[in-house]
Amino acid sequence: MATTTAQPDLTVSTSDGTVRGTIVNGVRVWRGIPYAAPPIGGLRLRLPRPVQPWEGVLDAGRYGPVPPQERGLPSMGAGRKTPMDEDCLTINVTAPLDKAPPRPVLVYFYGGAFTIGAASAPDYDGRNLVERGDVVYVCMNYRLGALGFMDFRRYSTPERPFDVNVGLADQVAALRWVQRNIAAFGGDPGNVTVFGESAGAVSITALMCVPSAEGLFHRAFVQSSAPATAYGPGLPEKWAGSLIELLGVAEEDASNALATLPAQRLVKAVGKLTSKVTPESEPGALAVAPVVDGEFLPLHPIDAFRTGKAHRIPLVIGNMFREGALFDRVQDILPTTEERIDTMFARTEPELKEQVLAAYPGYPSKRAAVDVGGDVVFWLPSIQVAEGHSAYAPTWSFRFDYAPRMANLLGMGATHGMDIPAVFGNYDRGLGRFLTLLGGKRTAVSVGNRFRGALLRFARTGGPGLWPAYSIETRATKVFDGTDNVIHDPHRDRREAWNGYRGYR
Repeated sequence: MATTTAQPDLTVSTSDGTVRGTIVNGVRVWRGIPYAAPPIGGLRLRLPRPVQPWEGVLDAGRYGPVPPQERGLPSMGAGRKTPMDEDCLTINVTAPLDKAPPRPVLVYFYGGAFTIGAASAPDYDGRNLVERGDVVYVCMNYRLGALGFMDFRRYSTPERPFDVNVGLADQVAALRWVQRNIAAFGGDPGNVTVFGESAGAVSITALMCVPSAEGLFHRAFVQSSAPATAYGPGLPEKWAGSLIELLGVAEEDASNALATLPAQRLVKAVGKLTSKVTPESEPGALAVAPVVDGEFLPLHPIDAFRTGKAHRIPLVIGNMFREGALFDRVQDILPTTEERIDTMFARTEPELKEQVLAAYPGYPSKRAAVDVGGDVVFWLPSIQVAEGHSAYAPTWSFRFDYAPRMANLLGMGATHGMDIPAVFGNYDRGLGRFLTLLGGKRTAVSVGNRFRGALLRFARTGGPGLWPAYSIETRATKVFDGTDNVIHDPHRDRREAWNGYRGYR
């Protein structure tokens, strides 16, 4: 007698309506599902609203439009023809073909300095995670730039009120959608691990300090966060004023302009603010970032972790070996020159300048200056988070040292973003393919398998395995390279030299 194979279940009922997915490369995929109402028209710069339920079956076979941003990086955001719209609050789900007991859920937050990025980017395809890890993978769009991560409340009027931290609020709305709906896709809402890189990682360390996000995720795996990248009061208001000036708008017309100008006008002004203005006036700060508003984000994240007021969940946090090298070559926004470093210390802790710079042999050489910039923005605050959180919840630290031949030829080594193809296993496309054009793919894949394995073990068990937890006594740090090892208190001399540095908070 002939046997029949059960067809994968592609039609799913969510709290807002029924969606129908598709099969792509051996996994089930649902794309472009609305998780919040579009923040457009009179709702621009307001908190996300609930979705209006729909009738019938929503075709979830295509990605939704990406958030307004500069075009040019299709592998991680928007290419020349990528659909783009303010109506962008959609979520994507990837799951194995078969129905099984509820699987661990991995939710990814993309990076891009809070100005570029999209859940549809090829570099963030989660198929390898789903196939190897037997998990359900989720990635969502959230608002960027001036529309998501600036504070314009000073320009609010009774007719046009503006909210703050709306990009973070989008992320909270997406996590609530996961809690309501992921079981219908085969995921376990009681086992949600968030992971992200760069601005996505900053989002996670901030969300761990957002009261309304408590209980929405249960573990966090953080790659190249800059946890001190949150500001207020003072700087966000200053940067809002600078943006209005860049738009060429009078103060009395600011409210109307923010509510009605084409999104691309705001995108271009933000580009000037973040690439030309802030790196010179406040080196080491990022004008587009979470805002410490006293309510949604009550405390600066570093202070929240230090005092045990962050959500007490297991955390894996780490950095690349030379975070700053990418920015020196590609996106010149860090304090990686002697002039910017002088300004940074003058604006923050001038009394620490000589002590800190003495820990970087050869300073003010270019290499030493680049390491200062990468350390103060990424490594130092990540260490501060690990120090604080390890007193209240299980915490692990890592450093990613592996650099393919291409990265070394470009003079960058293991720098910011090069762990993305490793964690996703995507060395056949985008950034991963570029990094292995000159060889080294076999080693890159091997390192990536081990790195991705740590994430998957963490999602399944609550611990990454194979290296001890972080504590201020041992400071154990797993180093991922051609051969992995555990070191204790890496760059101790630098860490001690930075002791007491608070930056712009």
